[in-house]
Amino acid sequence: MDSDDKFEEQAARDGGIIKNGREILFQAFNWESNKNNWWSNLEEKVTDLAESGFTSVWLPPPTQSLSREGYLPQNLYCLDSCYGSLHELKLLLHKMSEHNVRAMADVVINHRIGTTKGSNGMYNRYDGIPISWDEHAVTSCSGGKGNKSTGDNFDGVPNIDHTQPFVRKDIIEWLIWLRKSIGFQDFRFDFTKGYAAKFVKEYIEESKPLFAVGEYWDSCEYSPPDYRLNYNQDSHRQKIINWIDSTGGLCAAFDFTTKGILQEAVKGELWRLRDPEGKPPGVMGWWPSRSVTFIENHDTGSTQGHWPFPSDHIMEGYAYILTHPGIPTVFYDHFYDQGVPLHDEIAKLMQIRKCQDIHSRSSIKILEVRSDLYSAIIDDKLCMKIGDGSWCPSDPEWRLAASGDRYAVWHK
Repeated sequence: MDSDDKFEEQAARDGGIIKNGREILFQAFNWESNKNNWWSNLEEKVTDLAESGFTSVWLPPPTQSLSREGYLPQNLYCLDSCYGSLHELKLLLHKMSEHNVRAMADVVINHRIGTTKGSNGMYNRYDGIPISWDEHAVTSCSGGKGNKSTGDNFDGVPNIDHTQPFVRKDIIEWLIWLRKSIGFQDFRFDFTKGYAAKFVKEYIEESKPLFAVGEYWDSCEYSPPDYRLNYNQDSHRQKIINWIDSTGGLCAAFDFTTKGILQEAVKGELWRLRDPEGKPPGVMGWWPSRSVTFIENHDTGSTQGHWPFPSDHIMEGYAYILTHPGIPTVFYDHFYDQGVPLHDEIAKLMQIRKCQDIHSRSSIKILEVRSDLYSAIIDDKLCMKIGDGSWCPSDPEWRLAASGDRYAVWHK
C-alpha cells in the first residue's frame, strides 16, 4: 500500500476526503454576494448546478459577522447573516440535499471578534453569546491571555488559541452542529496558516465532514528586479504538501502553486507547465488526490483582484484544470456572470471529464510544451491542448470533443 492509499484509508475512516476522487467543486459566491439575497439566489441555481455535475458547493461564511462578507465572525451559533436568514439557508441546503449536491461550510476559526473589552481594553471577551470565552481563548500575540500562536498572526483582531482544550472542545461541538443540525457536509478551512495543521486534523477526525479543504496561501517565488515568476516553484508546493501531511492527509488544499504558474503560463509561457521531472509543476504533480485546483476565487479575483487570472485566458485555464488530475473548482463569476457561452463551455468540459471518468488521481503524460503550446494525454482517454500553437493528436482514433479560444479536447 503506498502512502496515498494509506491516507485514503484513514480519510475514509475519519472523514475529510471522498475516496473516489471524482469531485468537482463550485465556489458559490464572490466578494459582493453579501449585498444580495444570496441564499435565495443560489436556491434558484441548484438544479443547474446538479445537472452540470458539481458534487460540492462552497458557500460563504454563514455566521453572524462584523464584516458583511463573513470573515470577522462573532456569534458562531447565529446563522442570520448578510447572505440571508437561517430559514433561507436551510431551504437552500434542503434543496441541495434533494439534488445530491453537498454543501461546504466556510469555517473561519483562526480569529473571532469579541463582544466586550478585556483587561487590556481590547474586544477579546465573548460575554453574552454562545461559546462565551474569556481572554484565555485568545493568543498572547494578539492581545489575549492564552498561549503564543501556533501559526501566523491575523493582524488587528483576536486570534483564537487552539492549544486550549476548552477552545477545541467548543469548536468541535460547533462543527458537529453545522453538520448534524444545519446540514453542511463538507468544510473549507479559512486562513490555515494561522494555526497548526494538527488542529485541523483533530477537527476533521471529530466532526467527520465528507470532504475538507484548507486555504494555505503562501506567496510564490519571484525574482528581482522585474519580479518575474520563477520557473521552479518546488519549495512553494512543498509547503502546501507539508501542511496536508500534517493534517494526516485528511484535508486537501487549494493548489495555489498551480494557479500561480498557470496564470503566467497562458500569457505565452506555456513551457512553465512541465517541471524538470516531466510532471505538472503544482501540488497536482506531487499529490493530486489532495490538490484542489482553481483559477480564481473571491480574494484573487472578484472586486478585490489581489492576484487575478488573465480575463482573456479563462477558458484555457478551465481546459487545463478540468481535464487534469486534482479536484477542480469553478468560480461563480465565470459560471454565471460572464454570459451563457462561457457557462456552457465550462459545463461541456465538466461533462467530458465525467464521461471519460477523469478523476483526481488520473495519470498524465505531457506531450509537448513550448511558449505557445501545451499538450497532454490523461489516462489514455483524453487528449488536450492549450495555447495559440497549432496541434492535434496524430492517432486517428482521437475525436474532437470540445474546442474554443486557444484550447481543444479530444477523446477516443
